[in-house]
Formats: sequence, structure tokens, C-alpha cells
Amino acid sequence: MSPTANWSYPTSVRFGAGRIKELPEAVRAAGIKRPLLVTDKALAALPITQNALDLLDGAGLKTGMFAEVQSNPTDLNLEAGVAAFREGGYDGVVAFGGGSGLDLGKCVAFMHGQTRPVWDFEDVGDWWTRADPKGIAPIVAVPTTAGTGSEVGRAGVITNSAGHVKKVIFHPKMLPHTVICDPELTVGMPKFITAGTGMDAFAHCLEAYCAPFYHPMSEGIAVEGMRLVKEYLPRAYHTADDIEARAHMMSAAAMGAVAFQKGLGAIHALSHPIGAKHDTHHGMTNAVVMPAVLRANRAAIEDRINRLAAFLGIARGFDGFVDFVLGLRAELGVPAGLIAFGIPETSFDGIADMAPDDPTAGGNPIKLTRALAREMVEAAR
Repeated sequence: MSPTANWSYPTSVRFGAGRIKELPEAVRAAGIKRPLLVTDKALAALPITQNALDLLDGAGLKTGMFAEVQSNPTDLNLEAGVAAFREGGYDGVVAFGGGSGLDLGKCVAFMHGQTRPVWDFEDVGDWWTRADPKGIAPIVAVPTTAGTGSEVGRAGVITNSAGHVKKVIFHPKMLPHTVICDPELTVGMPKFITAGTGMDAFAHCLEAYCAPFYHPMSEGIAVEGMRLVKEYLPRAYHTADDIEARAHMMSAAAMGAVAFQKGLGAIHALSHPIGAKHDTHHGMTNAVVMPAVLRANRAAIEDRINRLAAFLGIARGFDGFVDFVLGLRAELGVPAGLIAFGIPETSFDGIADMAPDDPTAGGNPIKLTRALAREMVEAAR
């Protein structure tokens, strides 16, 4: 049976099959009268998006749509979205889609009332305090994939189009007012996207669990998130309309985003420059580099992974866990390495140069130097 629930952690979440019907109610509860639905180009013409627009229009909410969002959204996409928001006189955002649509939607709601450049609000120290909180519009988030968990996050990842570098833009008020998690919206995902987004959720949980900081609540959430992925991602991948499996994967995605408040690590520090330079799918990129990062961090995480493996019912501790990851990747059609993924060897040095400066690098269990990053990239080739 597919679960149904109402949650208020970390924000108000309406979870369950068919709950997209509650979108107009959620929008009104957020104080929005003229919503701008922000989504990506691929979703814009699909029936699930048109249904959301019809629901809003049928409820008398004057709704517009902005869909000029790339798979790795850029500052240029953001500028266009902010212009559309201002020109249309909108007062809130429905962020609709996978990580790209959700991240850009949240950033449009954040930036529409700011006067400083978006890079002034990068997730560095207390830079978020530079923002005018009165200039942040309310957000309702509707995920259509089960991976990033951006629907329950307080940040968005935007690529600097000039330097091809991913930046994390943060403000506490970027947390959506309400989230509608309807697993029926994920049924139409292609297998590649089901696999990539599912492995993204797993990477979030895994890196949060391994980050060298004290946050036992995040650790507990991360462990259960990985159990859900282990049990339900293969089912969702092989049987597209398995609503129970897709519901549990939506939970795992949200859990990963809550858990990584504890930190991320080198999986993401490598994945971000790869995605920024080569426009790869973020979750699939995480999956490609995951085994190499695990092995490089072994000295610092072996005991922790041994405990995790025991909880997940995986024999042989750390080695068994790595074998499980390799087997899951193979079952989901994840490329065996960076070369097979289409990343040329000529990019390896550049990836290693950028990784230690990525905002996620500080959560790696071993200090991520340029030399260590280069070793990881080579091992993931």
C-alpha cells in the first residue's frame, strides 16, 4: 500500500498519491494570489504540468509559466525568470519539477526583490544576511522526481555561466512554505532519470552519514533513507507504475536533503565541476564517482560503513557495501566510469583543480586536497 501523511518537518509536506489536487489550496495557504509556475523545458509540455496549470486556473488563480530552465540551471536562466516574475506582477512561485526546476524556482522567488547580484548570497558564512527578507516571495514546491530533495531545502544550485562553476545560493526563507509530494507525478520518468535521481538521493544520505560533524538526527535520517533506496529504487526502476516504490523513493529524496544539513563531501565536490563543465545529469554523475570516493575515504569511514552495512543487511562490512554499490549501479545502467560517461581525460586535471574549492568539499571525511581529488578522478576513470 502506498503511504499517505501530513508532515510539518522540515516544512509542511502533503504526501501521498493524488495530492496534486490540493495544489490550489496550498498556494492560497501560502498567501499567493498570482503564482508563477517555474519548471524545466522538458516538463513544460507534459500532461502533469498542464494538469497543474489547469488546477490553478480552475481555482481562479491567475497563473503564468516560466520554463526556460536548463538541466543545470544558470544565472542567465535566473535573470530571465526574475524578469518574467516582475513583468507578470506575480506574488509567489510554484517550483515544479526535478532539481533544476525546483532550484531555479526557489531562486526566482528569492531574487525578485533583491538589488545585489546573486553571487553575493552564496552559501558562505553569513552572506545570507545580506538579503532583504521582505523581497523573498513565498514558494510552494512540487517535486516530479525523487532525487535532489530540493523541495525541503533552503538553497538552490546555480551555475555561473561565465566561469562554468556551480554555486550554492542560500537563505532560510528559500524553504518552501508547503510541499506536495505526489508519487503519481514520477510515474512517467524515463529509466535513466529514475536511476540518476535515485542515486542522487542515495549519495545525499551516504555523504551526510559520513560527514565528520556531530548531527545524530541527520545521521539517523540518512541511514533510513539509504534503506529505502536499497529496497525500493530497483522496484521503481524496473516497474514504472509501482506507486509504493515511488512513494518511498520520494521520502528518501526528502530525507537526503534534510540529512545533508550535516554535510556532503567529495562525491558532490567532483560532481559539481563535472556537471558545470559538461552539463551531465547530477545524480548520475554522483553515481559514477561514488565507488572511487568511498575507497579513497576508507581509512576515515570504514567503522561507520561497517555499522551501516550491518543495518542494511549487507555482509562483509565495507567491502560488501562497496560491492553493493557496484551491483546497484550495474542494475540501474550507470556507466562504469567517467570515460564511459563521456567525460574526456583532458578534463580530469580541471575537475581536480575545482573540487577542493567546491562548497561541499569541507564535509569530506578526509581533507580534500587537489592531489586527493586527482586520485579520485583517476580511480573513477
